[in-house]
Amino acid sequence: MNRHGTPFNPYLAALDCPACGQAHDLSAPRSVCEACGKPLVARYDLARVKAEVRREDLGRHGSDLWRYRVVLPFAAGFKAVRLGEGGTPLLPLTRIAAELGVAELWLKDEAANPTQSFKARGLSLAVNGAVAFGKDAIALPSAGNAGSAAAAYAAAAGVRCRITVPEDTPEVFALEQRACGAEVRLVPGTIADAGRALGGWAQAPEWWNVATFKEPFRLEGKKTLGYEIAEQGGWTLPDAILYPVGGGTGLVGMWRAFLELRELGWTDGAMPRLIGVQAEGCAPVVRAFTAGAAAATPWEDARTAALGLRVPSPFADALILRALRESGGTAVAVSEEDLLDGMTELSAHEGCFACPEGGATLAALRRLRASGEIRARERVVIYNTGSGLKYPEAWRMALARRTRPQAEARA
Repeated sequence: MNRHGTPFNPYLAALDCPACGQAHDLSAPRSVCEACGKPLVARYDLARVKAEVRREDLGRHGSDLWRYRVVLPFAAGFKAVRLGEGGTPLLPLTRIAAELGVAELWLKDEAANPTQSFKARGLSLAVNGAVAFGKDAIALPSAGNAGSAAAAYAAAAGVRCRITVPEDTPEVFALEQRACGAEVRLVPGTIADAGRALGGWAQAPEWWNVATFKEPFRLEGKKTLGYEIAEQGGWTLPDAILYPVGGGTGLVGMWRAFLELRELGWTDGAMPRLIGVQAEGCAPVVRAFTAGAAAATPWEDARTAALGLRVPSPFADALILRALRESGGTAVAVSEEDLLDGMTELSAHEGCFACPEGGATLAALRRLRASGEIRARERVVIYNTGSGLKYPEAWRMALARRTRPQAEARA
């Protein structure tokens, strides 16, 4: 708590709606815009932060994402639930960089987070936000990793948790979620169907919805990806970042982080080009970007082994597209074969046991390098968003592709 008895950061000025411009204070729990129903984003008094805080002071606050607490929603005295989220490595991929012919290639490996994925960042902030708003029960639909992170933080915070997941999600996710005390329901279809099923089972106001962009603080957790990349790069930003886009929280979060960093004067150089990566079997953002549309239309019959990319209708589509365009970036869809090959390449050449979404970012880089959209002199960051250990079926397919040419050669 701060000296005024509120759990919120005194630098946090309001929660704004980018769609209609409506500002919301923190006098009551806030989910989405009360005027138009679109996502809310946090606005900080960055002029005050710049005048009162030096970036050199961040090291006093540990190595996890809470080192950036000055630009996170909660007051210094708020006892946040913490499991060691953030502070993940930025690893040089020297062998692949040489093969592709780029100046520098780095992997932001998010598998080191609690519950082994990048979802820990957002759900940490979302669950703490629920507690700050006085809620004692959370709910969300999930393709797997988000539900596992939500269950873990709910357990640590002592709040109830309900999760709906597609029935074809690998069993390990439901086991992990139930082990943390969450109630889990399996639903036929995609995460969109899981979202619809959640409505009747976990109704507001008893159950606080922490789904992607259905409350304002998951975005703030993912924003720390941008702050970490900046700090780990000596406050000089890369030229391009390739990021797997499902719901888009991380992509929009990095975009907002780089805007904040520029206003604070903490970084050098231009904003990186943000490149959204999707699978050819579910690419609503790529289709909308290519068409020059302001919003994405739902993708029919979504299919991909990269379950985090199987999001047919991202709620924050307009924000995702804006982030891509304003950063000078692009969007690219990769085939199942290429993302599976990307998984095995990261593992066999760089020692990273990647998830399918991580393989997709390498596959997209290979395509953009071949087309010349990524140039030889550039410094590039790609993502592995979680551990390959949770995707046994995808890895069976990936390894089968790697061993098939060897078997054919022997024959």
